[in-house]
Amino acid sequence: MQKPAFAFQWHITDECDQRCKHCYIFANGACAGFKRMPWEQMVEVVDQAQALCERIGRQPYFYVTGGDPILHPDFWRLAELLYKRGFMWCVMGNPFHLTDEVCARMKELGCRKYQLSLDGLEATHDYFRKPGSFAETLRAIGCLKRAGIWVAVMNTVSSMNAAELPQLIDLVASLEVDVFAFGRYCPTSGQKRDEFHLEPLEYRDVLLAAQERMEFHQAAGCKTFFQLKDHLWTLLLWEQGKFTIPENAKPGMIYDGCHCGTGHMTVLPTGDVYACRRMESKVGNVAENSLEELFFSPQMEAKRDFKKFKKCSKCELFGWCRGCPAVTYGYTGDMYDADPQCWKEIEE
Repeated sequence: MQKPAFAFQWHITDECDQRCKHCYIFANGACAGFKRMPWEQMVEVVDQAQALCERIGRQPYFYVTGGDPILHPDFWRLAELLYKRGFMWCVMGNPFHLTDEVCARMKELGCRKYQLSLDGLEATHDYFRKPGSFAETLRAIGCLKRAGIWVAVMNTVSSMNAAELPQLIDLVASLEVDVFAFGRYCPTSGQKRDEFHLEPLEYRDVLLAAQERMEFHQAAGCKTFFQLKDHLWTLLLWEQGKFTIPENAKPGMIYDGCHCGTGHMTVLPTGDVYACRRMESKVGNVAENSLEELFFSPQMEAKRDFKKFKKCSKCELFGWCRGCPAVTYGYTGDMYDADPQCWKEIEE
């Protein structure tokens, strides 16, 4: 029986061809200089990840990213190492350096999936990223499909692009991408929070509009898997009677929801380790403590103190939802506060 996966979101470099308006790495002038992880430390991270997974009975799944990981001079060396070790790995990157030859080589070295972003239709996407990015992304999807690599398309939804989400779903379905998902924007400043904000019932309407298009394409035999990434989907499906709480569920137990501090770790080019990259959640550095030590550290334990959820701990969906702590942190500075887009009213 195959062991369940443990995800390592591994930013091997900050180098990037884009400066996306909603990027948490380059937010508000941060990351003034590019950093890349040296090869020796990259090997150490692989060794540490393997040791941690052996202890907890999981198998490592490396989400190699950046910046754009292909820009790291040792990207191919790392790909060969992961392939020789027999580890699962994929890439979250940009489209600009993908060719048929590059994609074929990644496939040969075991790359299972490549995640690209589409943040709306052409004008909107290029506004968020840079002119020509939309066309390059569509071109890259073709390269990946010809190589036999799963194509995942991710969208960051906000008030700036929510209206285009149904049309975007139609587009990815027509392209027959393998996976499509969207997550909410995590504010990086008060100004951006106000600029990109969606009210709770507005966001519920966004989910309903997306659901209508997803179900339409599923009924038509669409090959795209629509991943319900945002945990507030659980709330919507529960309201619709499409999700029910199991009769044998134990109160206070965690069954699903955010994997922060439980089934996921992030490693940055500096060696810093975060419980979640989308919020300030540093727990240490691989040069000072191993990933195994950090996973069981008090710093990580503080990121999985479920009883601290102020609203969610009082909700019957607590074990399956809890919204998005990273989005909540971006609004309030406290990951355990009430999710700003959750529309469910809780009786005290």
